[in-house]
Amino acid sequence: MTETTTDPTGATTQASAGSKHATVFRAVAIAEAISWTGLLIGMLFKYVLSDNEIGVKIFGPIHGGIFIAYVITVVAVRGRLRWSIPVTLAALAASIPPLFTWFFEIWAKRTGRLS
Repeated sequence: MTETTTDPTGATTQASAGSKHATVFRAVAIAEAISWTGLLIGMLFKYVLSDNEIGVKIFGPIHGGIFIAYVITVVAVRGRLRWSIPVTLAALAASIPPLFTWFFEIWAKRTGRLS
């Protein structure tokens, strides 16, 4: 299924309805990985390098919010991207280990699951 859109210059373009969903998924998956990285750095400072917990106080809530957004995004786009139940479960499981949402996004793109 394709959507026809007109940009401000008047040019008409056609885009797959799934491509919008894929773009949203990719953005949230990468943001989740970045927020995990920030939280891990904050934890490094809090527990190893010093007793400063400002990084955890900042990145903890940010990561929590993006984590929830990732889970909701997976559930919302799975039908439009025609993901099977195992692929959907893999996407959800990828939200647990650090940076795995980014690895899942790379795998999904390479295997055509984001088109």
